[in-house]
Amino acid sequence: MSVKLYQVDAFTDKPFMGNPAGVCVVDKFPKVESMQAIAMEMNLSETAFVEYGKGFFNIRYFTPTCEVPLCGHATLAAAHILYELGKVSLGDSFIFKAKEDNLAISYKNGWINMVFPVYQLESIDVRQSLDQIFTVSSREIYKSNNDWLLIRVDTEQDVLDSYPDFEAIRRYNIAELIAVTAPSLSPKYDFVVRVFCNPDCGITEDPVTGSANCILAPYWSHIFKKKYLHSKQISKRTGEMKINFMDNCVEISGQAVTVFALSGAM
Repeated sequence: MSVKLYQVDAFTDKPFMGNPAGVCVVDKFPKVESMQAIAMEMNLSETAFVEYGKGFFNIRYFTPTCEVPLCGHATLAAAHILYELGKVSLGDSFIFKAKEDNLAISYKNGWINMVFPVYQLESIDVRQSLDQIFTVSSREIYKSNNDWLLIRVDTEQDVLDSYPDFEAIRRYNIAELIAVTAPSLSPKYDFVVRVFCNPDCGITEDPVTGSANCILAPYWSHIFKKKYLHSKQISKRTGEMKINFMDNCVEISGQAVTVFALSGAM
């Protein structure tokens, strides 16, 4: 089977910023072992595989080491490729069928809009142990019903100063994804965030994480008492997204740019 792979930088309009994702559009999904091998070869945080359906597209996501049920930046990258190749007209919306949910996709004024689920948050009291792992003092800690953590710290500088003990995260199996967040210093953004991962997923810090807003949107919408938010992920590559919190779902909007394409056989 011949395949074409695209590398796309998501949540940015500049190459080599944002979060890189692989995209592979196929008539039929290859074997899981083949998709996993391609993702390992791409060595990006996620590679999305898109399969044509009747009126929709199936999508699956692989890190270099495992399949994950949902990924924001790889969804954005895949939608960007479908629009860029003319597989979907810019004026048309469509559905990605992912393992976790059906994702509605649309395009407007240079931004791709994606509707994601939201998850319930429960406050937990593990500050003493987590503060030792993250080197900064947490203000609030929440766990979601999909095994993610939200750690609220006081300042943007505290987010920048977070240097987790990844071996401890792995050893204690703390969570799949950990979002450390605080209000933004810039009037352009409402909040900033960095996202850390259990190293067993193949990465330690995700540069820009759309799906993190499945827990960040309800939290910050409650704090700021507004539905429309603008966030910045302050990893080394940085990226930004616009958010519309709609109670039972969240619309995440971002931009993307294709960096290169590769062709090969499988």
